[in-house]
Amino acid sequence: MKKKHLQFLIIVFLFSICINHGIYAQANDARMKSIEAAFPVIDEMFSSYASQNHFPGLVYGLIVDGKLIHTGNIGYTILSEKIAADSTSDFRIASMTKSFVAMAILKLRDEGKLKLDDPVYRYVPEMKGQQYLTTDATVITIRHLLMHGAGFPEDNPWGDRQLAITEKEFIEFLKKGISFSNNPGEQYEYSNLGFALLGYIIKKVSGLSYDVYITKNILEPLHMTHTYWEYSKVPSTKLAHGYRWLNEMWVEQPLLHDGVYGAMGGMITSIEDFSKYVAFQLSAWPPRNGEDKGPIKRSSLREMQFPWNISGFNTQYKYPSGRVCPIVTAYAYGLGWTKDCEGRVFVGHTGGLPGFGSNWKIMPDYDIGVMCFSNLTYAATSAINMQVLDTLVAIAKLKPRQIPVSAILNQRKNELIRVLPEWKNPEATHIFAENFFMDYFPDSLRKEATIIFKNAGRIIHVQNMVAENALRGSFMMEGEHSDIEISFTLTPENPPLIQEYHIKELKKVNK
Repeated sequence: MKKKHLQFLIIVFLFSICINHGIYAQANDARMKSIEAAFPVIDEMFSSYASQNHFPGLVYGLIVDGKLIHTGNIGYTILSEKIAADSTSDFRIASMTKSFVAMAILKLRDEGKLKLDDPVYRYVPEMKGQQYLTTDATVITIRHLLMHGAGFPEDNPWGDRQLAITEKEFIEFLKKGISFSNNPGEQYEYSNLGFALLGYIIKKVSGLSYDVYITKNILEPLHMTHTYWEYSKVPSTKLAHGYRWLNEMWVEQPLLHDGVYGAMGGMITSIEDFSKYVAFQLSAWPPRNGEDKGPIKRSSLREMQFPWNISGFNTQYKYPSGRVCPIVTAYAYGLGWTKDCEGRVFVGHTGGLPGFGSNWKIMPDYDIGVMCFSNLTYAATSAINMQVLDTLVAIAKLKPRQIPVSAILNQRKNELIRVLPEWKNPEATHIFAENFFMDYFPDSLRKEATIIFKNAGRIIHVQNMVAENALRGSFMMEGEHSDIEISFTLTPENPPLIQEYHIKELKKVNK
C-alpha cells in the first residue's frame, strides 16, 4: 500500500471518529437539557411532599449517566439550632445499609472465601441446632439470608430497636433458639435478623467486623469519606437528628449506637457521598468488555440486582397521573426490584428507623437514579421517588438504552432478506436450523410473504435491527402502502441458525 494512500485512510478514519463523537456529544447535550427542564417540577414535587408529610428536613439528589447532577434540600437537620439540611448533611439511612452488606458478601464469594449456598451454621455454629417448623426443612444458606428467604418472621419494628446490641448479646439470643414463621426457602419475608447474621458472617470470614470490612473494601475505594457507622463520630454540625410527628409537633428521637444489628440499618451518610454508591450500581450496565475497576465485579453488581425472590404483585398500582399500571416486586441481594406494566425496571431500597426514612431508586435501562433522606420516623420516601422518576422520564422523553445488535443477528437479517418474498430454494442458503422446515413449510411461507409484500408495495427503507438479546430480534421494512415487521430467533449452536421466524403486515397510521 502506498504511503499517501495509507495516510488518506488514516485521515478518513480519524475524521469519522470525530464526526461520530460530535453526534454523540450533541445527543448527550440534548438529553441533559431535556432532563434539566424537569428540575423545577421535581423541586416542587419534593417541596410539596415534605410539607404534606411534616418532614423536619429532606435532602434529595438526581443521578444521570453516573453523575450527581441536581440536589435539593428542605428544612433542618437539627430543629432546635435551625441547622439547614443540605447535600453534605449526614442522615442515618437505615435499611439502605443492607445492600452494602450484600455487596461485601459477594466480594468475599468472588475471592473464594465463601459460597452462597453454604449453610449458615458453617460460619455461625449456634445456627446448627435451630428447630425448623418441620423435620423435612432445608437448612438456611447464605443465599436465603441475602434474599429474605430464611423463614424468619418479619421483624419491623422490633429489629429496629436491636441496632446497638453487642456481639455477646447476639450470640446469646441465637443460643436460645429462633422462632420461625416459615421453613427456609419457601417464602419471602423481610428480616433484619437475616442481615445481622450476614454482618456476623463477614467478620467470621474476613476477620474484620462488618463495618470495618465495608469501610475498607467498599466505602474507601468509592471515596465515600463522609459515611459513618457510629453517630458519635459524625461532626455535630453535619449529623441529622431524628424526629417523630406527635400531637402536631416534632419530638426528637434518641439515636442508637452502632452494634451487631447495624449491619441491617446503621449506616449514616450524605447525599453527596451516597451518590457515588448509586453511580457505581448504575455502572453495572450495560454488560461490556473493558476493565472492572471494582470494588466488586460488574457481573456481581448485576447479580445483586437480579430479582431472586418474588415478593408481590400489585394489579392496581397507580402512577401519580392516575393511570393504573400493574407492578411485580421482588427482592434481590440486599436490594428491592420492581417491574411495571411498561416493562420498566426499578432497583433500590427503602430505609426506616425511629427518626429517619430514606429511599433510593435507579432505572438501569435509562441510566438515571434518585435518592432522598428525611429525619422523620419511617418517612414514606419510596412513593415520591417513584413519582419523580416517572415524571423525569415523561418530561425529558427518555428512552431506554438499546441492546447492541450482535454481528450474527445482522448477518442473518441480511441473508433472510435475500430469501424474501419468493422463498426460492431456501434450504440451499444453509441459514436455517434443522427444525425450521419441519415447523415452517416453503409453500406456506411463500404464499404468506407474497401477499404481505404485495400489500406493502415498493419497499422504501429497511430499518436497523432491534435486538431483544444477542440471538433474537426484529426489523421493519417500510413499504409504500404498509410496513412489514419480521422477527426471528437463532439457535444455540455455532454458528447460530434461524430456528423461528414471524412476519406480519403493519398498517400505516394516518396522521
